[in-house]
Amino acid sequence: MAQETIQLIKQLVEIPSPSGNTEKVIRFCGQYLSDLNLDMKRNRKGGLLITIQGKNGTKHRMLTAHVDTLGAMVKEIKADGRLRLSMIGGYRWNAVEGEYCEIETASGKTYTGTILMHQTSVHVYKDAGKLERNDENMEVRIDEKTTSAQETRALGISEGDFVSFDPRAAITESGFIKSRHLDDKASTGILLNLIRKISEENIQLPYTTHFLISNNEEIGYGGNSNITPETAEYLAVDMGALGDGQASDEYTVSICAKDASGPYHYGLRKRLVELAKQNGVAYKVDIYPFYQSDASAAVKAGFDLAHGLIGPGIDASHAYERTHITSIENTEKLLYAYVQSSMIG
Repeated sequence: MAQETIQLIKQLVEIPSPSGNTEKVIRFCGQYLSDLNLDMKRNRKGGLLITIQGKNGTKHRMLTAHVDTLGAMVKEIKADGRLRLSMIGGYRWNAVEGEYCEIETASGKTYTGTILMHQTSVHVYKDAGKLERNDENMEVRIDEKTTSAQETRALGISEGDFVSFDPRAAITESGFIKSRHLDDKASTGILLNLIRKISEENIQLPYTTHFLISNNEEIGYGGNSNITPETAEYLAVDMGALGDGQASDEYTVSICAKDASGPYHYGLRKRLVELAKQNGVAYKVDIYPFYQSDASAAVKAGFDLAHGLIGPGIDASHAYERTHITSIENTEKLLYAYVQSSMIG
């Protein structure tokens, strides 16, 4: 299943979907599942909710992954016709310097461009390498003949237009997928194919299970609604953060013990570890110091449930990311076991 999933992930990352402008990718997710007889609906936030009835309808589970990504919005059209941006989501300007981008106007027309420092040319700006990468110095060079704000406006570009980053997705012969926006389209692909597997194999789940494809996680409130009163367990399927001092890697499923929001439910975390051991799933338990999830957003919103967080290990999060097919596979195996397992308590 992982081979199919990694191809699906590539399709997902190639659909622009910065937070606030996710209609195209949500529609793609719905179409991907449209041949199955599923209880599927859109919420008012624009997310996609799929419900599979289980043997027990008095206790529910919810699993979520998000399709919204980092991006930007046109803040200002400069006198020279270039664009000043406002960030969407928590990234650093150095992570997108030199990246190709796409500007989508209110009419739906798109233009390409490149995100650059205003003072890029080393032949002109002596301190080009030392200057701060910030809102003031970064800009978009539009791939159109424009040298003034008036000419840029004539293209139909205006303040508030969304800007998305070129994912540059590639799958290597060695089993890696590298791309922007694997956070969290890797886990979205995993959930979509899990839903398909459950449906096609006519698996009877022990509990009614909701799958939310959320679309506002990067700005903090993607999965804190549409939670039924019967929901007892909530599992966010996002990503494992890699770096110095981290246990997670690109080859295992990462089970989060704690992030910036605090510890995840200890009983649910232990159950996930137990399931991994029982099913031969390679896993790591980890702490993510600068991270929050849809599950933590749900708990902060006041829902009384056990919350957990797992996901494939993603290198260089919020930049040009990478993971390996074995991490995708281990995450799939753990989720397949989890949705068929008994609840904690």
